[in-house]
Amino acid sequence: MSYLVLARKYRPKTFTEMVGQEHVVQALTNALTTQRLHHAYLFTGTRGVGKTTVSRVLAKSLNCQGVDGTGGITANPCGVCQACSDIDVGRFVDYTELDAASNRGVDEVQSLLEQAVYKPVQGRFKVFMIDEVHMLTNTAFNAMLKTLEEPPEYLKFVLATTDPQKVPVTVLSRCLQFNLRPMAPETVLEHLGHVLGQENINSEPQALRLIARAARGSMRDALSLTDQAIAYGGGQLQETSVRQMLGSADRSHVFRLIEALAHGDGKLVVETSEALRVHGLSAAATLEDMSMVLQRMAVLQAVPDIGERDAADPEAAEMVRLAGVMPPDETQLLYSISLHGRQELGLAPDEYAALTMVLLRLLAFKPQGLVSASASAEKKSLINPKPAISAPSPKIQPITVPVAEEPVQALPVRDMQPRDVAPWEDNPSFDPDGADSSTYDHDSDAAVVAMPVRQQAEPSAVLEPQNPSSSVSQIVATPEGEFWHTLVMDMSAADAINALVRELGLQSQLVARDTDTWMLRVERESLNSTSSRERLEKALDAAGYPVRLTVEVGRVQDSPAKRNAAAAAQRQAGAEAIILNDTYVQSLMRDYGAKIVPGSIKPL
Repeated sequence: MSYLVLARKYRPKTFTEMVGQEHVVQALTNALTTQRLHHAYLFTGTRGVGKTTVSRVLAKSLNCQGVDGTGGITANPCGVCQACSDIDVGRFVDYTELDAASNRGVDEVQSLLEQAVYKPVQGRFKVFMIDEVHMLTNTAFNAMLKTLEEPPEYLKFVLATTDPQKVPVTVLSRCLQFNLRPMAPETVLEHLGHVLGQENINSEPQALRLIARAARGSMRDALSLTDQAIAYGGGQLQETSVRQMLGSADRSHVFRLIEALAHGDGKLVVETSEALRVHGLSAAATLEDMSMVLQRMAVLQAVPDIGERDAADPEAAEMVRLAGVMPPDETQLLYSISLHGRQELGLAPDEYAALTMVLLRLLAFKPQGLVSASASAEKKSLINPKPAISAPSPKIQPITVPVAEEPVQALPVRDMQPRDVAPWEDNPSFDPDGADSSTYDHDSDAAVVAMPVRQQAEPSAVLEPQNPSSSVSQIVATPEGEFWHTLVMDMSAADAINALVRELGLQSQLVARDTDTWMLRVERESLNSTSSRERLEKALDAAGYPVRLTVEVGRVQDSPAKRNAAAAAQRQAGAEAIILNDTYVQSLMRDYGAKIVPGSIKPL
């Protein structure tokens, strides 16, 4: 006897057996009970949530004949009549399933619609079920629009798709649409327990939780993983074997990582990462589990009472404890970095090295206020050191620093203890110079130190105006340079030349001219194109110079572009000189050490 996989063996055969889709079941049940039946239904949702299953159950409800053969349309098909049994095994002549992924052309749809003109042979209704309907071509969709809108009274359409965005709106408007939701892990866990109870297979609750999370809302995936886990574990479902099969990290590793990050223990973080490498556990699964745990911790931090609902989960208590250890803002930060870190694993040559870097990033971006008690105490001792007891210091003679040819005597300053706030903020009578303050004791034996007065920085050391000759090529004025510069700029301002023609004029040097021929010189051969030269000749003709141009390639020393650059450099140097010579700017540079950012001065 061949083995039937769990996903097929436990496929629901009635609406009451379906789990996780109560909103769809209730709507269809009420419609069948009151016989308010639509002619076209569209079921959407991810893989393995029951789209094909609900289609078959709907077909049985429409064609059920009852146990005694006198039944009618019902929300609870008997499952034993000829129509129900034939639909279950897939040989009911009036129920047609079309896979649009492999039959997506207009010919296949046209062949299906040709059957619509014939009445049902055995059943009460003909049911056309088109799976993955979004794969049909536009021509195929157009071919079925008329029949889909006004089908015969004995014909029902059932469409299923995982991507409703690709279905034309003309089709959507002709159907009742039901969205089948991904199933919650708790729902999958409960159903897996029921199935394994029917199969008499021993299982650990934590192993089923792992499978329920790995299914990602798909009951078919959950049953398929259960089949695989049973084979892997030799007929039993144990947490250790399921973790090895899925390649997921032990939650104890995840909890250890999060606790180490909460306490800033980088050594433990690296050691745990190396342990994951040794055990061959998936780096992506580790970050995924961390994201799930951190998300749960964030919920517990926002709503502490919600933890009481998960008393059956042995990991819930550990999550509650970690939620109290880690501050909420750090939890949010770690969740975000873990979520985005999964995308970087494929970019690194070694996924475990990438995992270590993500974990170290979690540690590096730890908020500044969250430090351990020892680190805080050490930092405090550095900020407020106790004064050491030493022998009296010899009297320090004040030193002088020459500034602007006049020596200025440095002021002796009391070696005071560091304060949290500036003295002038809490003592209005405080005089920074100490000369007129009544609270300043000049005759005290306390040690004093000499504070040198800041020297005024020379403007040239802060910002040197650019020399036009150093940044712009040297210009050698020629007799024709001024004439050619004026002529080219006038034609450019009048839009007589543009694009490449203007570039030819700006970058060229007028070497010689006579009555009907002018010679230009350019440095780049690419500027010497026939079209650009002819267009420049036309522009010169319009300006009153009907001449023929000859162009040679050589060194250019006087071109309009060079003259413009030299003028711009001169304006820039003038603007910088104005700023540097300003009295207020000089006072800022002298008294406060201000600097002018190079490139921030622009001439008006």
